[in-house]
Amino acid sequence: MKKIVFLLFSLTGVIFAAEGMDAYTTIASYSIISSGIVLGLAALGGALGMGNAASATLTGIARNPSVANKLSTTMYVSLAMIEAQVIYALVITFILLYANPLITDAIQTAAN
Repeated sequence: MKKIVFLLFSLTGVIFAAEGMDAYTTIASYSIISSGIVLGLAALGGALGMGNAASATLTGIARNPSVANKLSTTMYVSLAMIEAQVIYALVITFILLYANPLITDAIQTAAN
C-alpha cells in the first residue's frame, strides 16, 4: 500500500511540475487524478462487497441446502445492486473527464 501511495504522489509531482500552469491545466490535472481515485475506490469497494455477498451465500447454502434457490436469487439481486454503485462511479468519472463544468468556466474566464 505504501508503494502505491508513493507512486501516486510521485506521479502528481510530475503532472504539476510545469511552471505557470493556467486554470484549465490545473482543473484538468485535478480531474484526472480524482477520477482515477474515485474509480479505484469504487472498484475496490465493489469487489469486497461482492466477495462478502458470495461468501455469505455459500455459507448459507452449505448450512441449509434446501434454501439454495432463494439464497441464490437474493445474491444475484444484491450483486446487481453492488455493481450498479460501481457503474455510478464510472459515470461520475466520465463526467469529471469529459463534461466537467469547471473546465468550461476556466475557458470562459481565460477568454475574458
